[in-house]
Amino acid sequence: MPSCCCLLGLGFPSPPSALRILRRRMASRAFQLRLNPLTGDSEWLVVEEEEEEDHHPTPPPKQLLATTSYLDMLNDSARNRAYRRAIEAAVTDPSSRVLDIGAGTGLLSMMAARALAAVGGETRGGSVSACESYLPMGKLMRRVLRANGMENRVKVFHKRSDELKVGDDLDSPADILVSEILDSELLGEGLIPTLQQAYDMLLAKNPKIVPYRATTYGQLVESTFLWKLHDLHNNEANAADGVWLTPGEMERIVSVKPQQHAMQCDALEDEIRLLSEPFKVFEFDFWKRPDSHREANIKIRTTRDGYVHAIISWWVLQLDSAGSIFYSTAPRWARQSSNMKDWCDHWKQCVWFMQGKGIPATEDQVLSLRARHNQTSISYQLNINDEACDRSSKGDHLTLLPERIALYGDKDWRSALINTIKNALTVKSSPTCVVADDSLFLALLISSMSPTSKVIAMYPGLRDKGAAYLRSVADANNFSIDQIQVIGKRASSITADDLKHKKVNLLVGEPFYLGSEGMLPWQNLRFWSVRTLLDSMLSEDAFIMPCKGILKLCAMSLPDLWRSRSSLKDVEGFDHSVVNETLGACGYLPGDQQGPCLPYYVWQCGYTKKLSKVYSLMDFNFSEPIHSCFGKTKIEFSHDGTCHGFAVWIDWVLDERKSVVLTTGPDNRYWKQGVQLFSKPVEVNPGKSVMHVEASFDPSTGEITFSSSSTTCS
Repeated sequence: MPSCCCLLGLGFPSPPSALRILRRRMASRAFQLRLNPLTGDSEWLVVEEEEEEDHHPTPPPKQLLATTSYLDMLNDSARNRAYRRAIEAAVTDPSSRVLDIGAGTGLLSMMAARALAAVGGETRGGSVSACESYLPMGKLMRRVLRANGMENRVKVFHKRSDELKVGDDLDSPADILVSEILDSELLGEGLIPTLQQAYDMLLAKNPKIVPYRATTYGQLVESTFLWKLHDLHNNEANAADGVWLTPGEMERIVSVKPQQHAMQCDALEDEIRLLSEPFKVFEFDFWKRPDSHREANIKIRTTRDGYVHAIISWWVLQLDSAGSIFYSTAPRWARQSSNMKDWCDHWKQCVWFMQGKGIPATEDQVLSLRARHNQTSISYQLNINDEACDRSSKGDHLTLLPERIALYGDKDWRSALINTIKNALTVKSSPTCVVADDSLFLALLISSMSPTSKVIAMYPGLRDKGAAYLRSVADANNFSIDQIQVIGKRASSITADDLKHKKVNLLVGEPFYLGSEGMLPWQNLRFWSVRTLLDSMLSEDAFIMPCKGILKLCAMSLPDLWRSRSSLKDVEGFDHSVVNETLGACGYLPGDQQGPCLPYYVWQCGYTKKLSKVYSLMDFNFSEPIHSCFGKTKIEFSHDGTCHGFAVWIDWVLDERKSVVLTTGPDNRYWKQGVQLFSKPVEVNPGKSVMHVEASFDPSTGEITFSSSSTTCS
């Protein structure tokens, strides 16, 4: 039976060559998941590894990898230098067979190939194999290898390491393993199962391992800021406004996930009281097959009175077997002066929150800490007077990011929403209200304040979990669950039937969409898109909150962030300039190319300094359907310094009188801002330097693009 080429769109039998091409293309195709910021829909971006006639791999789509940590890692000179030295110390046998798992751009593979060549390995059967399962990065690695003349010295596999087979992919087991599959917690990228499978299936007996060992450390701290990031119950009790997200015995019904949360703790140094000396938690010996699970019971003597709000943890990496090459992620206060390192964003410290208001401790008290690790994480349980104080939760509950928990407990934020809704309800009798986003607070607030209202919670992210939550807390907030209907749909799917053919009098949002917390500030303009889709269902005098968004910006000096995002050229002797555009680098690119605007908590970006006042750049009027917008402004500088770019955010205007405005700028540590770095840093002086900034909003993509130029007056 002849083969049919329906997949090729042809109506006749295909020649064998066409089928081979099709199979090769399908086998070398991967899909990148991308979220549409205005709809919340997931879109699949096709990424192919297909090579052209001259065998040049096609580059990944522009800036596809810009939000990853690869660029920051490659700009971490201390990390790169430590790995180079350790690899050179390990590769001493010219017949060494080196395997690099999670190869990224191929930097460690090239280091190994160069070290192998230095000991004559090219003529003695030595080899280097690189395993990188993420196809876009694998494509980029091939370009880097070609740029350095290494394409024939490193064999690349676009597979997971557990898909490699000795005798098929690898000629023989590897006797040297190099890898950098570490996250801020150490284990979160699957380090343990990866090493276990490698020891079982891919490595020779007694292999050399780089890195050789890691040790995790912790320290007990008191911090009001860290407390607010997890204890919603006590913070909303302090607000005393009658809305209970965590009522009565349900104090854990809304909480942070019980895990270690990565955070730049150096930025909190002045707000933290240290309650103990650093203590060792676990030692992981990578030179042997690691265990999946372990426990450690640690006795900790407190150094002062206080409340233990959190454990801050970090790790120290020993890269060589001789114990002479180290890398540490310790916070600044715990580092030795000889072990200082530059700010980096790819590895932070981690925070494990204690329950409730914290654990009271007195100076010189001995506390018992039980630490556990599984294959991917480390957890803690603090014991006082033989009583366990852990962070377990009982029953159904919602887990939110720490910043969202802190915001929900913030008295001023709650008061702003309460006053705005109260004013709106004074002129709306028995309203039909739509909560357009995933706001827990607004659904409870309106139902409690207006017993005759009908509240329709769209909850596009929370869905059934949101409905179950509202049922659990209805009685405590003095409203009938019959008042609330949870649709659990996106706006594009809502019909008049869902609203019982009633017009919407109130359309409200914080705005907050579950899953979009780490995105750019204007991703929450999804509210505007929702308002537009519901336009025909709104009454003529519908109250819309927020009624407007204002794009704000401030010129800033950001030397640490600039260094970590700078364009690459030489990395430990290897040319990496081909990665700059794909990884979203800034600075000294060809022409006046500008890197992408990326989301950051500015307060966690190392050294920062505001160089200008705050300027308004663009308005988004939610009384109108969504449309393209353009804005421009002239920045006059108020301080001397080096301007690396500007922070940009949205202020939400809640009411038409503009009397209530919620800012998401750098002074509010619960929101990420956008940071647009310039193509070149600019030295600025008050009265002499001027910068012009323009921005445009595309309603079809939800993206905002920026352009800027600077002038100096004589």
